[in-house]
Amino acid sequence: MPITKPVALFVRCAVVVVLVAVASGCTSTPAATPGSCERASYTVDDPAEPVNRGIFAFNRTVDDYALAPVARGYLKLPDVVQTGVHNFVANFGEPKVFINDLLQGNAQRSVNTLGRFVINTTAGIVGLIDVSGKLGIERHKADFGQTFGVWNIAPGPIVELPLLGTSSLRDATGRLLSSAVDPFGSNSDTVDTLSTINTVGGVVDGRAEALPLTDKLRGRPDYYAALRDSVAQRRADFVAQGKLGAVAGDDADCQEGATVDE
Repeated sequence: MPITKPVALFVRCAVVVVLVAVASGCTSTPAATPGSCERASYTVDDPAEPVNRGIFAFNRTVDDYALAPVARGYLKLPDVVQTGVHNFVANFGEPKVFINDLLQGNAQRSVNTLGRFVINTTAGIVGLIDVSGKLGIERHKADFGQTFGVWNIAPGPIVELPLLGTSSLRDATGRLLSSAVDPFGSNSDTVDTLSTINTVGGVVDGRAEALPLTDKLRGRPDYYAALRDSVAQRRADFVAQGKLGAVAGDDADCQEGATVDE
């Protein structure tokens, strides 16, 4: 069967993107990164603390009796299943990472992100396998909250969102914008199904990734304040990485990374 011109054009473009991404991942000079555990400065503005604490109590109840137990059960699944879910969720989110890379004016990271998405969606079987990582194209994170921070928009006051957790007003606005953006622009049933799988998998996988941190913070005298400050520190570090064009690390001890709302 002859290949139509649009399909042939897409294939050629994809090949070019992949080759550029591989070349940039293998030969470019890495962007400057902070020290291994160097932390960015941050401030906490929590004028609605009594209200936030009330919502936090509700969120904690939901987490204690529903989300955290499911996440602990998920961690008992075979590693290959957990890795596949994690890779799929990460790959499905790459288009939004790409958009934020562009908005932050970071051409290098945007090329890497696009290359990762093309490779992992095809050779990686819809992202279940991180083929890009094996080729040396590192994954990084980016979201609209980080982009606003790179644009020097202040974090604003702390807001506790029902079922979504603790964040700053800047990051909460970024989340709302992210939920409204559909990079796929499709009403396809297949895309809708994959999106649903991604949402469920992302919540469970993210909560499982956060368990070591939240289990540690629960032992503090004030869990609310400990988690709030940890989130503020992590997001400050994340914005600093965006300004440097750095690849986000996965070291939980340095990142104090995942939180219950991720």
